[in-house]
Order: sequence, then structure tokens, then C-alpha cells
Amino acid sequence: MPMDHGTAALGAPDHPDRLHGDGPCRPADVRSAVRRVVCACCRTPGVRYDDAALSDALLVASELTTNAILHGGGVTEFDVGLDGRALHVSVCDQSDRLPVLRELDERGRRRAGGRGWPIVCRLSEDVRVADLPSGGKRITAVVPLS
Repeated sequence: MPMDHGTAALGAPDHPDRLHGDGPCRPADVRSAVRRVVCACCRTPGVRYDDAALSDALLVASELTTNAILHGGGVTEFDVGLDGRALHVSVCDQSDRLPVLRELDERGRRRAGGRGWPIVCRLSEDVRVADLPSGGKRITAVVPLS
């Protein structure tokens, strides 16, 4: 049975290069924020993004959000912002537990699940995990758009 994770309330951005959402959300909400930020910033003449890089950013956003839902007690907030040619995607959750790579089974294969974190790390040029003062953590991935 599908779980209802609610819908994030997107704050009106002060700048078209940044969106913020509070409260529970779904991966689709964060992907939508990624598309909105990239499309708003790339309307400027001469500013382009690579379609494959946008796909990478959408996958990173999905994986961070899904991991927060499955392993972090749910998404508490997220931020999507563009800094030059790099997209910053931050997802906060309620857990203090750090992401981990799953151990390999006796045949050298990953067990079921556990593929999201390696995908995030591989597609991002930088990934940071920070504790939040109120508990939980913020994971920020920086994905190049060109």
C-alpha cells in the first residue's frame, strides 16, 4: 500500500535560483523544485545546462528524499539552489544516523536495497552531512550542470 508523505509547502523564492520546502514531502516534490530552479535560471540568454546533468540532479534529489523517508524518519525540510554551474540539493531528516554503504554478500554483490547512497556519491562532485542543532541531519549534494 502506498504511503502518503504529504506535500511540501514551497516557500516563495527571493531569488529564482533557490527554493525551500518545509515539512514532509515526496521525491516528486524535490524533483519539481530542481526543475523549477534550473529552468528559471537557464532562461537567461547564454546560460545552458546539459540534459544528462539535469537527469543526474533529478536522480540525486530522488535518492536523497527517498533515503530520508525510508531511513531518516521523514523529510523535515529541503533546499534547492543554483550556484554558478552547480546545483545544491539539501534534504533534512529526523535521524542522527549517518548514511552507510551496505555490505557485500558472500558473492560480492550488494544485498537488496542500499543503492541510493552510492548513486548520490557517484553523481555529485561534493556530498556533505551535517548535524542539525535540533536533532537530525542535513545532507547536501552538489551536482554539476555542465
